[in-house]
Parts: sequence; C-alpha cells; structure tokens
Amino acid sequence: MKQIFGFKIGGLMHKIFNLVLVFILAIIGVFGCVSAYQAKELTTVVNDASNEQQQAIERVSGDTMHQVIENSMVKTNGLQAYISDDMFSEVKGDIELLQLFASELFANQDKLSLQPVDYPQLEKNGVASVQMQHSKGVDPADSDQLRVVSNMQNIMLSLFQSSDKLSSCIVSTADGVTLYVDERSGEYFDDNGDVIKEFEARERPWYKGAVETNGVYFTGIEHDSFTDYIGVVCSAPVYYNGEVVAVVAADIFLDTMASYVNTSAENGGFVCIVDNNGEVAFSPMQDGTFRVDPSNDAGDLRKSENTKLAEFISQSMTESTGLRDITIDGKNYYMAGYPIPTVGWAAISCIEKDITEMPAKMMLDEFDRVNNDATDKFENGTKHSKQTTLVMIAIVLILGSGSALYVASRIVKPVEFMTERIGELSGKDLEFKMDDSLRTGDEIEVLAESFATLSKRTVEYIQQITDITAEKERIGAELELATKIQADMLPNIYPAFPERSEFDIYATMTPAKEVGGDFYDFFLIDNDHLGMVMADVSGKGVPAALFMMMSKILVNNYALMGGSPAKVLEQVNNQICKNNEEEMFVTVWFGVLEISTGKVTAANAGHEYPILKKAGGEFELFKDKHGFVIGGMDGMRYKDYEFTLEKGGTLFLYTDGVAEATNAQNELFGTDRMIEALNKNADASPTDLLNNMKQAVDEFVGEAPQFDDLTMLGVKLN
Repeated sequence: MKQIFGFKIGGLMHKIFNLVLVFILAIIGVFGCVSAYQAKELTTVVNDASNEQQQAIERVSGDTMHQVIENSMVKTNGLQAYISDDMFSEVKGDIELLQLFASELFANQDKLSLQPVDYPQLEKNGVASVQMQHSKGVDPADSDQLRVVSNMQNIMLSLFQSSDKLSSCIVSTADGVTLYVDERSGEYFDDNGDVIKEFEARERPWYKGAVETNGVYFTGIEHDSFTDYIGVVCSAPVYYNGEVVAVVAADIFLDTMASYVNTSAENGGFVCIVDNNGEVAFSPMQDGTFRVDPSNDAGDLRKSENTKLAEFISQSMTESTGLRDITIDGKNYYMAGYPIPTVGWAAISCIEKDITEMPAKMMLDEFDRVNNDATDKFENGTKHSKQTTLVMIAIVLILGSGSALYVASRIVKPVEFMTERIGELSGKDLEFKMDDSLRTGDEIEVLAESFATLSKRTVEYIQQITDITAEKERIGAELELATKIQADMLPNIYPAFPERSEFDIYATMTPAKEVGGDFYDFFLIDNDHLGMVMADVSGKGVPAALFMMMSKILVNNYALMGGSPAKVLEQVNNQICKNNEEEMFVTVWFGVLEISTGKVTAANAGHEYPILKKAGGEFELFKDKHGFVIGGMDGMRYKDYEFTLEKGGTLFLYTDGVAEATNAQNELFGTDRMIEALNKNADASPTDLLNNMKQAVDEFVGEAPQFDDLTMLGVKLN
C-alpha cells in the first residue's frame, strides 16, 4: 500500500474516494437522465397545458357568450311580449266591461230615457268628451237604440280617462248611430270647417268582426279613419233578444310599438312583430325575409320553404321558443320568440351569429401570440440551461457528492413542483402563480415567471375583451343611429308626389362612410313650383354630416320663405358664415322648376354642372355660371339663370363622387362615361336612370373602395 501526500493508494481512503467518485459519476448520470426526462416531460406538459388553455378559452368564451345572449335575448323578448300582451289584455277587459254594461242597459231599457249627446265640437279639441256621428241617411232622433246607449256616456268617459292605453272608446248601434269618447274633436271637421256628422261604423272591420265572431275581436293593424295613426281595434257585440243591437269597441294606437321596433336594428340584431296571420307587422328591415310587405303581398312565415323558420314562427305564436340557430337570407342568426297570446301575435328577436363569435376569435389570436412569446423564452432558457448543466457537472465533480446532491435537488424539485402545478390547471382556474420554491434565480424561475405572466395576461385579456366589446357595441349603435337619422332627413319615400302626374322625380345618396356630407332635397314651394337641391359638404364622416344637416335645413327654410334661388343662396351663405369657425364649406346647386311651363330658374354655388336632356334628344352637359362656395366668404352675391325643361325632357343632378369614382388602377369614371351611361337608355324613368348610373359606376370601380359620397337626383317632365 503506497501513500502519496497522505493519500493511501488501495486503502480505505482510496476505496472511499473510488466509492464517492463512482457515486458522483452515478449521480451525474442519474441526474443527466432525470434532467432529460424532466425536460421532455416539461415540454409535453407545456404543450398540453397550452392546448388545454386554448380549448378552455374557446369553450368557456363560447359557452359564456351563448349563455349571455340566450339570457339577454329570451328575457328581453319575453318582457317586451309580456308588456305588449298586458296592454291588449287590459283593453280586452275594458271592452268586456262595456259589453256587460250595455247588455244590462238593453235588458232594462224601459226604465231609461235619452241623455243629451252632441256632434263633435271644435272647442273641445284636446279634452276628453263624448261625441256622436251616424250613418248616411240616419236620423238620430229616430233611433231607439240611441236612447239606451246614451246612458253609457259616464262609464265610457271614466274608462277612457282612467286608461293610458285607450285612444278612443266607442259604442255603435245596429241602427246606425255611433257614440265615442276621445280627445280629438278637431279631427272630425272638413277643410271648410264643417263638422263631419256621417260615419259608416257598420262597414268597419271591427264592427263586422265582432258580429261574425260573436265575441271579443281584435282587428289587424289598420289606419285610423280620421288620423294617420296605426293601431288595432278591440270590439265585442251586444245582444238583446238574440239579435245584435250594438257593438262596443276601443282604439289602441301602436305608434310606440312601431317606434321601438324600427329603432331596434343595431350591430346585426333587430326585433320584429309577427301578427296572427304569420305576416311581419313591424320590422326595421328594409329587405329580406323580415321586411314589412303590404298586406296583399305579405307571405305567411309559417308556410315558408325554410322549414326551421316556419316551425320557429309557429311555435312563437303559442310558447317561448328559447334560443334557436336559424339561417335566413344567407346568414346565420340566433333567434328567440315569445307569444303575445291575447291577439295571437309573436315578438321575435334576432342577432347575427358571426357577431357573437368575434370576441372568442380575438381572444384566441391574442393567446396564440402570448403563447408563442412564452415558447421562444422557454427555448432560449433551455439552451442556457444546457450550458449551466455542464458547468454544474464540473462543479459536482470537484465539490463531491454533497454538492452533487444539493445541485440535483435544486434543479429537480422546482421542476417537479412546476410540472405538478401546471398539470393541475383546468376549468376556470387557468392562472399559474409563482411560489417561493420556484425562485431559484435561474431558467426555472424565468420559465415559471413566463407561465405566471401568460396566465395573468390571459385572465386580464378576457376582461379587456369584455370591456372592448361593450365599447364597440356602443360606438356601433351610435353610428347606426346617426346613419338612420341622416337617411331620414332626406326625402326617401317614392313616388314622392303620387298625386302629381306632371313630373317624376327620384334621388339617392350612398355615403362613403357610415354618415356622409352630400345631400339632396326636393319640395313643393307652391302648387306650380318644385324646389330641387344638390349639395356636397367639404370633408367626410360625422362633421360633414352635421354641417350637411344644418345646410339642408337653412336652404329648405329660406326657399319656402320665397325669393329667387340666388337670393336663397345669399341668405344661406350669410347665415353659415356667422359661426363657421371650422371653415367648412358646401357646394350647392339650387333650382326652381315651374311645373306648368318647364322653366327652371337656378343658381350655382361652386357645384358640378347639371346634365340636361331635351325631348327626343340625348343628355348633354349644361355649363352654367358658378358662384363661390357657401360658407367660404360672407356677403357673396349669386346670379340666377334660366333654362327650359321640355316635356319629355330630363334633368340629372349629381355630386363629384359620381364623376370622380376611382377604380383599382386610379382611373376616374369621368364626365364622358357618366353622359355615356345616361344615354344608354335616355328615355328611362328617373328611378331606372339613377339605378343604371349606379350600376355603371359599380362595374367601373370593381373591388376598389368607395372614396367619396355618391349622390344623384333625376327629374323628368312628363
């Protein structure tokens, strides 16, 4: 046994050294294998956790959004239907009370005397009062039934005044006399100021329906006989000795319901009402399955070729449908239906399904981005960990088994803890939180912090998505409302003057943004003069729309006050220049057509040239003299000029958005193409003329975005 520097070769110290050395090498080997295994497991766990988080986000977000939509739509729709049905049910109870009271009066008519009742009186307009009318050829003095029903005045007046749902309260006798209570005495006078005494109540649907059904009867939606209000009438027959002696009824105006439905369309959702015939009674939609058609053209949705829709509408008439997924007009919708049983109607709520899935898609995209960042950090940390492991192996060889065990414990235990914690993440608990045992000061801590940051960002992002979605819905609703308000400001009902056959007029405005700065207007100044306006406000969007509305109102007001077109433009210019701190301006062409002669008197404030077609000729540019734009300078003067629109001739007005429409190659549509498009069918009606022009512009522009508002007006003298 040799001894070198106190170390005995082959001795116990050597054996212990060899044992320790073998132990150290074994520890290093085991540690290397364990580290490799743990790294592989960690990678697998990370990938699995990422996939599980992604699936959980998608599932929880989708389920939450579906639940929110279902609760919101079903409850809101049910509440609206309940409120509507409560109104009809209360009115039905009032009618049944009137029916019972009238029956009792007729049963005891021998004890009754005629109570005074007058025709409508103008001084009672706005005051609840009892009034009388009768059928043509009927003398109320000869009516025995009037003697009985005249005793109903107090109860009719009391019911009317105590109810906020009744628009009028009526009793009409079989011999042609009608008593009614309302606050609209002024509506029962003709243009000469004479009271309208004759009214054939027995020919009204509510009278016939009550007699035919032999019970309480609700009419369909109809216009009031003396006003333009829409509503339904609830009625019931009164019998004496087995014969109908009278019908009691009440008007219910539905303007509030129509207004609520018409303002419900926003962000792909809307509300509509379906009547007992399966036809759409109220809806904000202008086209498609849920548009409101005239009764002669309306179809029964319960018989639709779309079987899912037909089944849904049928069920909505009798019970709550819950949330349904139905495809109509090429789009997937979530729908909820609820019955209004008193009148046999149904309230329907709809929202596009794609809109509800957008938050989940945005959340998953952001999750992928955050997850990729974390993966990059993990891979970089793994590379650094390999280098550190080599250094640690050298240290272990030098420091001995104790150091090796310490280092192994320092590396392995945090990894095992993190792997276990990641494996426990599931369901709603998706946040990985740091633990003191993970603060190792090396790549393990970096990885743990990355997971903690990723989890925290995911939770925060869910909240951010909720807030962002709510804000986008608010902004979208405001822009949708602004678009509707602007569209309603312009004439949009055609034919515009159905009683005037001397001319035909049509106009359109297609804004480049949600709201635009172009506007058109036309109105009768008197019976023989038609005012026409075409204008283009500088700028786009909401500021231009506000300036446009102010300009339109000023032109209209001054035009109706009288004066030449030049004088009107001068007054409008002076008014706008007073408070035009934003230095906006508007180009305006304003002309007045004398319908009987075809003479047009016009003035041009910096607007495009009008285009004129003579009878039997083609469209040509009419180069008139331009004045300065409105709002550019105070005190400007404008000049009138005249030309004649021949019978059979057409005047075409437009904004620069037509001629300056640009395709993908940055080519302008131009005036020549515009005149060419007009002359393809020069004798067409203004409606077809504008539609042909819009089609020509769309074909030229192709997929290029619309740069400017597209506004046109055509008038043809027949």
